[in-house]
Formats: sequence, structure tokens, C-alpha cells
Amino acid sequence: MTLDKLKSDARAIFEAGLKAVDPVIAVNNHLKRSGEILELGDSKYDLRNYENIFVIGMGKAAASMAKAIEEILGNRLTRGIVNVKYGHTVPLNIIKTNEAAHPVPDEAGLRGTKEIIELLKGSGENDLVICLISGGGSALLLSPAGNLTLEDKQAVIKSLLECGATIHEINSIRKQISSVKGGRLAELVYPSTLISLILSDVIGDDLDVIASGPTVPDTHTFHDCRNIIEKYKMEERVPRRVIDYIEMGCRGEIEDTPKAQSPIFKRTQNAVVGSNILAVSAAKEKARELGYNTLILSTFIHGETEEVAKVHTAIAKEIRSSGNPLNKPACIISGGETTVTIEGKGHGGRNQEFVLAAALDIDGLDNVVVLSGGTDGNDGPTDAAGAIADGTTIGRANKLGLKAYEHLSDNNSYNFFKPLGDLLITGPTNTNVMDLRVLLIS
Repeated sequence: MTLDKLKSDARAIFEAGLKAVDPVIAVNNHLKRSGEILELGDSKYDLRNYENIFVIGMGKAAASMAKAIEEILGNRLTRGIVNVKYGHTVPLNIIKTNEAAHPVPDEAGLRGTKEIIELLKGSGENDLVICLISGGGSALLLSPAGNLTLEDKQAVIKSLLECGATIHEINSIRKQISSVKGGRLAELVYPSTLISLILSDVIGDDLDVIASGPTVPDTHTFHDCRNIIEKYKMEERVPRRVIDYIEMGCRGEIEDTPKAQSPIFKRTQNAVVGSNILAVSAAKEKARELGYNTLILSTFIHGETEEVAKVHTAIAKEIRSSGNPLNKPACIISGGETTVTIEGKGHGGRNQEFVLAAALDIDGLDNVVVLSGGTDGNDGPTDAAGAIADGTTIGRANKLGLKAYEHLSDNNSYNFFKPLGDLLITGPTNTNVMDLRVLLIS
């Protein structure tokens, strides 16, 4: 088996995972219409009972999910608005699309959220609201709480991303400093009936973390926010207004986010329609089809990217050496989402950094290929989904004068792989279920 064949197979396995989490397919697999009856799981909704049907959405996959809703409901839809990341659009007939920035929010996201809020103000008890939620929704649905500003939120998110905080920690703070996250969007919808269709991009599919849980009870508090700020020593990096707001919440001077006992959730149904395990499972089936002995390592992978890469390459080395835990040809697949503590000034993302760290560890090994990519098609602030490497990568880079360790320490993985032609470029996929990693050993 040639190296080119291994690399081609790795890409095919990744693409099979992407196909399995197409948002249109995911929505249609869960939401069914028979005449005037809409079914979601065991729940049935008689459309004749509703005067209006509104659609709102936020996230990288929101436009594709909205396309599925238009196909299902047709002219029964009254009106809709979805906020998506720039470039993550599809043609829609009824539902309006607002493009905005991710992961750091911008004015366009703020304006789009105001439009959604105004739409909800026009809904009532006899209306149905369908909310489409996917990864990226936290940045794309924003309405700062209290006296906080967009600039305050931008500064907080930048600081959290740079310090290596997990998505659970980032969203814990996002919820408390927002007027639409952490169940507060459900407050705006109430007393309308609310259906939320969710494409998960967080480990464990925690509903109150995906897009910062706008339609579910919040399990976090202001005290959690204070602990996170103290953990990462962010007191001097976060705007004073934000610190003061959180402290007021800790003292009980600001009402906490809605909890499970709140009556607003009695008319709400939340359903996960797609997640990382679907992508990973489809990738596994493709690898088997291509003739590989295949193992799903985990869909709960998290932690510092460089360290996670070392664990993956250690398994690859064990397979080459002893045939454990799989005989060759072997494929190891994992999902989840790692983090990067940013110390340099380079350009890249967690998947590219994972592959660069792995390339250093497999340097010189024959017939080993490592691929890692974000299912949304964007790895960090780049146009690449990730990268691919093999045992010749470091040698090829040396001939071009590219110093791998320097690029890794400067968080500059994008500019390492670009001259090599080893970036994984998919373009916006209009889906988002975290990352997918593929290791092939022949």
C-alpha cells in the first residue's frame, strides 16, 4: 500500500464522516410530517392548533437545517430568521439568513440577534416556534446582559480562547453575561410552544453547553464564572464591568439563569438530531469498507492538543511494533475537541496543531498517516479544516527551510502545512459536530 493510497484513504474516511452529519439529512431523520401532524420522537404536534409557525436559528449549520424545515413545512411557515457564520449559507425561500462572525462576535451578530428578539416579541400562546441550534451558536446569538457591551463580550471570549479554557468553561461565562443564553431564549419564546432541533458540537452532547443552551435549563451559576476566572488568572484580562457584573450575580443582586423547575420549559422540547458519534461511526464503516481493521478510540477526546497527539501516535507505534490493539492495516478513529493554549503569534487551529505535533512524533516512520479536521470546515481562524501528515512530512519540510518546532511553539501550523500542500481544505461544510481524527497504519 503506497503512501499516496494511505493519504487518499484518510481523506475518504474523513469525508464519509462529514456526509453522515449533513444537517438536512439529520433534521429529516428526526422531524416527520404526515398531513397536519408533525412528529418529533414520541411527541406529535397538530399544526392546525397554531396560528403562526416561526423559525429561529443560530450556528454554522443553521441555514442547512432551515432548508430542511422549509422542505418539511413549505408555505405553512410564517416567518423565520437564522444567524450563521460568514460563508455558511444555502439558498432559502422564506427564512432570512444573517451572516456574522465566529468565534469572536461582531456587530452583525448583534443586529441579527435583535431581529430574532423582535420576531419573538410578535409570537403568542397559539404559535409554534422551531429553534435550530448548532455549533457556533454562542458567538452568533448575542445580546449582552445589563450594562455590558459587545466590546466586553469580545474581550472575554478572546481571553478565554487564548488561555486554553474548555468549551464548557467558555460557555458557562457566556451564559451568565447574556440576555438570550442559558435558557433565556426560551423565556422570550414563552408562552409559545417551542421545539429545538440541536446539532451537537460538544463532548457528551450536554444540552446546556451546545450554543450556550439558549432553550434549556441552565446548570451553571455566577459562582462557576468566578471560579473559572480565578482558575485561569483572568482578573486583569477581563473588562472590569464583566467582573463587577459577575460579582453582583454572586451576591444575588442579579437574577440567575432559568433552572429546571422554571415553568417556561413545560412547553419546550429539545432534541439532538446529530452528533460526533454519527460522524465517527460512519468513518469507521468507510475504513472497514476500504479494508482496514478499525477501532473507535473515543468521541470524548479533550485536553491540550499536543499531549493528545502524543497519545494517538503512541498507539500507532504500538500497532506497528506489536499488532496491538489492532493488526495491520489498521485505522484508529477519534472524535471530540481538544484545546490550544496560545503562546505564539502564528496562524493555525487545534487540528493543524494536532497534526504538526503528530508529524514530529512519527518522523521517519514508514506507512503511517495522520489526519485531523474540524467537521465545520474551519480550523481556528483559517480557511482549512485541518491537515494531513506522514513519516516524510518533517523531512520534506526541512528541505523547504520550515522548522517544525518553531512553527509549533509559535502556534503557526497553518504556515507550516501550506507550503507542503498538506492542508485539509473542504470549504464551509454547513455542519458542525466537533473534530474527526484518522490514523492509518499499513
